[in-house]
Amino acid sequence: MAIERHLYPGNNTPYGFFSYYQYILGQREASKIVCIKGGPGVGKSTFMKKIAEEFLEKGEDIDFMHCSSDPDSLDGIVLKNKKIAFIDATSPHVVDPISPGAVDSIVHLGEFWNEAGIRANKIGVIESNEKIKRWFSLGYNYLAAAKNIYDNLSIVYDTAIENAEIYKLTAKIVGDELSHKEICLKPGDVKKYFASAITPKGCQNHIRNLIEGYKKIYLLNGPIGVSSEALLNVFSEGAVYRGYNIEQYYCSMKPDRKLEHLLVPELSVAFVSTNSYHDVEPWQLVNGKDGEERYPELALIDWSDIIEWNKLEGFKDFIEHSLSAMDQLLEDAIGCIKNAKKEHDVLETYYIPNMDFKKIEDLRKEIIAKIQ
Repeated sequence: MAIERHLYPGNNTPYGFFSYYQYILGQREASKIVCIKGGPGVGKSTFMKKIAEEFLEKGEDIDFMHCSSDPDSLDGIVLKNKKIAFIDATSPHVVDPISPGAVDSIVHLGEFWNEAGIRANKIGVIESNEKIKRWFSLGYNYLAAAKNIYDNLSIVYDTAIENAEIYKLTAKIVGDELSHKEICLKPGDVKKYFASAITPKGCQNHIRNLIEGYKKIYLLNGPIGVSSEALLNVFSEGAVYRGYNIEQYYCSMKPDRKLEHLLVPELSVAFVSTNSYHDVEPWQLVNGKDGEERYPELALIDWSDIIEWNKLEGFKDFIEHSLSAMDQLLEDAIGCIKNAKKEHDVLETYYIPNMDFKKIEDLRKEIIAKIQ
């Protein structure tokens, strides 16, 4: 049975739109990377979705790369066995060919639009683009404020965490999972993505889908502001130096450096950080999406056990107020991103009536025939 995975290659963050598109498929590993150009509403997502669904039926493993600004749409797909990627190469994640002809090619769906019809709505297109940019800017400001509160919570909890216990636990896990493999000359590869995203529909995640079928799962639970980053960084380094390929999934609040989840496919070991924004209960991991019962080995780690709570007695009200304020700021940010999505829907109405979708469908069939 083909494996279907869902994840986010980019995210809405306190730093604006943050992209890990360069990790979708590397130049050396790819047999082909197709950069899809064209404006909003020209059918890029549908084009990729149809290709993915057709190859999924043929037994191809597919990674569906979802759009954080419209989680029902795709920003990319990867045909895993064939090592072929199709990527939305338009703003805000502009992607250009790195090795044109050798690896990369461009498909421009703008070749199938009626430019005169779009130009007739020039002012509407410009104003919609300006509104979308403005709404995202407002949303990112709210996220930046939420991050500052998150940082405050981290500072408070750091004063009460027994770091020695983290070091001992990390050393034990590394020993249990990696001691059988020596350091090797060729390090493993690292992929970086997001399992969760801040979207117009709220904070969404695909964690359960990504760890489907893993034999051992570490569930790392803790209060907002307490991080599993130290453990995950040490384990990542140990796995890579032993030649294992890994997948790192980052936090929406600190997308450049805070690891939330880690997958080591060859070991069938996964580390999943859980909290109120992306919760995974142990019982949810027993039943697979196909209804078949799974029995992964679960290791539950609760960071609350290594917090010296007596050191936080004077911070109870501060923590509660901070969590409430952070929730409100996230809600406000999501509201702005939702307004940007509404305006993007308006923008698409200027393009959709001016597209020749039959020719796009013919192109899709031609591309599939070439791949086959």
